[in-house]
Amino acid sequence: MFQFIQQQTELVDVLQKMDQCSIYGLDTEFIKVDTLWPKLGVCQVNVNGDVYLLDGVSLDLSQFWKKIFLAQQNIFHACGEDIDLIYHYADQEDLLNVFDTQVGLSFLGHGLQVSYQGALKLCLDIDIEKDQTRSDWLARPLSPQQLCYAANDVLYLMKLAHHIQEQLKQKGLYNYVLEDCSSLTKEIISETPNELLYTDVGNYRHSRRQLMQLQNLSEWREYIVKATNQPRSFILRNSTMIDMVEKNPRNSFQLSQVKDIRPNVVREYGKTILELLKDLPVESKWPSKIAKPFKITSKETLNKMDIVLAHAINETSIPKEVLLRKKWLNAIHQHVLCQGDEQDLPDYLLGWRYELLTQPLIQLFQEEKQSLSI
Repeated sequence: MFQFIQQQTELVDVLQKMDQCSIYGLDTEFIKVDTLWPKLGVCQVNVNGDVYLLDGVSLDLSQFWKKIFLAQQNIFHACGEDIDLIYHYADQEDLLNVFDTQVGLSFLGHGLQVSYQGALKLCLDIDIEKDQTRSDWLARPLSPQQLCYAANDVLYLMKLAHHIQEQLKQKGLYNYVLEDCSSLTKEIISETPNELLYTDVGNYRHSRRQLMQLQNLSEWREYIVKATNQPRSFILRNSTMIDMVEKNPRNSFQLSQVKDIRPNVVREYGKTILELLKDLPVESKWPSKIAKPFKITSKETLNKMDIVLAHAINETSIPKEVLLRKKWLNAIHQHVLCQGDEQDLPDYLLGWRYELLTQPLIQLFQEEKQSLSI
């Protein structure tokens, strides 16, 4: 049913078999509890129907990662965390040869977050157990139950993908899904530029001074977590930083009263945090206020938006929640308000959605902007 590969010589045989096949089914089991980056326990790969469990603790997988990036296609279900791990371990970016069965199912009208277990039952009428989700994948030896659980995650993956791909091709949606999968893998690797980290924490209610404080805190936190490989929440949660700039503590006692701040953080970094809150650059260098969330009050504009979406749904048969997410709509609206560059829009909006949705919505918001300025 599967082979657990723990020796480097055994891995060589797997790599040779991968050379004879260019499409792989993949999954990973990892631990990410007290670290910023995941710790790989097992990487599962289905190579032409043969399942291999690669020991992430004992093996050098550098050659394996190279083959993943050169593959014709890598098949995942809900690939987000797997791709993040692969980027970290492979030290490469832009894994664009991905087909995600969860994304494929969303285009077929089954919602945005169908589980692997649910997908197998829905498409293939196969039941699998999911009782090892919270296992310690770094412990050795792994139990038979853990190994079977890991194997099941790719054992049926190729058959599931084939079933979904055939349905997508029949509806003319397959290339749309491939494009969205590429956009997803690009999104996973994208990081907020250092100078804009405050935008991940602050909101439109914060003053420019508070946003500058959040920027100071965010840059410092990013440096600390990467230097120490700790989760961001172990240093400062976003909610803690927000409470901090709103209370603006002046001493260690006041700092210790901030929401959810850890006592060890106050002890080790309290003086630094207080200095970051106090020592700000000149006001001209503070960030601009963050715009309020997108909200259209014009009934006429809302009606026209509904018409654009209805046309897109009619043309493609793709569900509304897949066609246009709220954050993408926000991005289009902000692009028009700020007269931004279209290339700065999310990749999702620049591909197959561009003529269907992005262009019509840009034009609609530009008309609304002009009518409000008259």
